[in-house]
Amino acid sequence: MYDLTAMRVEIDEHIALVTFDKPPVNAQNFTFQEEVKACFDQLSVDDAVRAVVLTGAGRVFSAGTDLHRTAPVTRDDLRSARESFHAIVECRKPVIGALNGPALGSGLTVAASCDLLIASQTASLGLPEIDVGLMGGGRHAQRLFSHSLLRRMALTGYRVPAPELYRLGIVEACVEPDALIPTAMDLAREIASKSPLAVQLFKRTLNTIEYMSLRDGYRYEQEMTLDIRNTQDAEEAMRAFVEKRKPVFTGR
Repeated sequence: MYDLTAMRVEIDEHIALVTFDKPPVNAQNFTFQEEVKACFDQLSVDDAVRAVVLTGAGRVFSAGTDLHRTAPVTRDDLRSARESFHAIVECRKPVIGALNGPALGSGLTVAASCDLLIASQTASLGLPEIDVGLMGGGRHAQRLFSHSLLRRMALTGYRVPAPELYRLGIVEACVEPDALIPTAMDLAREIASKSPLAVQLFKRTLNTIEYMSLRDGYRYEQEMTLDIRNTQDAEEAMRAFVEKRKPVFTGR
């Protein structure tokens, strides 16, 4: 089902662990980006999956664009990169980015496309494009960073270390490297224990209202509340609350 060369997918207990595995630094090229798209499109419709943890093999989450490529960058390459990021954003299942090391350039863009972030103490986020004759990642980084800090990163190449990411509230936890995946998996299990319909609808709603006005965004949420209230999972959640028991969700 997941026939990939640049990443691995392991599914257990409704959680997919996706690991970038393109040595030495998980650099991104056309093939890598096409696999990200294919992987997350498939995860989106895989009923066995309720949450996703995304991490990198080795010491780097992703060093960004593969600078060792010999062919010139084409508009097809740019389109592929753009769509690979949106495949993560638009995945119906919540994606937890487990940053095992630096996420730079388009690696930062991948991180900013996730729903939640956990960082190893060895992780960092940066936009090094200014030093290699490139641009990109700034718009996605605006989802994470303040005006001044983002410009410092873009104009100087400054990398924000994991403890600072935690202090700023950009990551949910900053942990020892050995604790990274267990911490991310615990969070994924908590999400997977909820109604899959409610989780997917809430993620879609949050994506939709992100750039809406307060009035329009809340109105949209109210409409989605009406939709979710008519599901069997919502009825089960109400019954379980009244009966003081753990709900059993069927995804209907």
